[in-house]
Amino acid sequence: MKTKKIIAVAGATGAQGGGLVRAIMNDPNTEFTVRALTRNKHSEKAQSLNALGAEVVEADLDDVESLKQAFKGAHCAFCVTFFWEHMSPEKELKQAENMAEAARSTGIKHVVWSTLEDTRNWMSLDDKRMPTLMSKYKVPHTDAKGESNRFFIEKGIPTTFLLTSFYWDNFIDFGMGPQPGPDGRLVITFPMGDKKLPGIAAEDIGKCVYTLFNKGDEYIGKTVGVAGEHLTGHQMADSFSRTLGVDVLYNEITPEEYRGLGFPGAEDLGNMFQFKRDFNEEFCKARDLKLSKKLNLELQTFDQWLAKNKSLIVIPKVA
Repeated sequence: MKTKKIIAVAGATGAQGGGLVRAIMNDPNTEFTVRALTRNKHSEKAQSLNALGAEVVEADLDDVESLKQAFKGAHCAFCVTFFWEHMSPEKELKQAENMAEAARSTGIKHVVWSTLEDTRNWMSLDDKRMPTLMSKYKVPHTDAKGESNRFFIEKGIPTTFLLTSFYWDNFIDFGMGPQPGPDGRLVITFPMGDKKLPGIAAEDIGKCVYTLFNKGDEYIGKTVGVAGEHLTGHQMADSFSRTLGVDVLYNEITPEEYRGLGFPGAEDLGNMFQFKRDFNEEFCKARDLKLSKKLNLELQTFDQWLAKNKSLIVIPKVA
């Protein structure tokens, strides 16, 4: 029996990593097996991956030696960071560097690095269109990921650079679903104007990544952007209305208003949405729908995702 190649999956209990683990383990003909990295292998999410047949190991992105142990003997690795856990771009930079170093020292043959745009390549820190945050970033949670690309390049890691899109799951998990607006009617709120927002089901990202690994060397050295659809706020609101059977409107606010909403990360996200709005054509172009469908034949549209998940979206009662 042929020995299966190991894919080490960082963030295995998260949205992207978990989706990749399930995509691999649900394929009876896969040539790969999974080593799922987590800080706590006894957690409920980790145990669910173990039940699928994944090898669950403990590793800490802040500890390069633990990553080297976790990557040892693996053929491929999926590398991702989770900014919102600590909200420190410096910590995120170090975690990415640790994963790149672990991949280099263990001879990983293919890394898929989940990155995003470093917006400072489009606007300087003294650009007055949006405020500079933390003294040296425009959008801290994306800038740090984009800046981290250099670690994989400089260390000579065979890497595919993955650009993801807005998770539609944020409508469930991040409080972005329909809420009562100023007049009591249900709204979704974005500072996107009439521009389109590339979005995707988080589970579908993992399926796209699985294909990147299945393609071997084909996508090494390339940047690949994925999305399920590019939709305006009005289009998303209309989808909510059709699927949920209640009227949902698009509450278009300014980036300045979004930055002032007061929740942790509001300034960061306000700048992020403004970047996507102001550089919309280029941002959307980087997330090719045809390629995404090629990578994932089961790629969901927003309507399909909503129909599947509508029971998880809590609709506040409108007076």
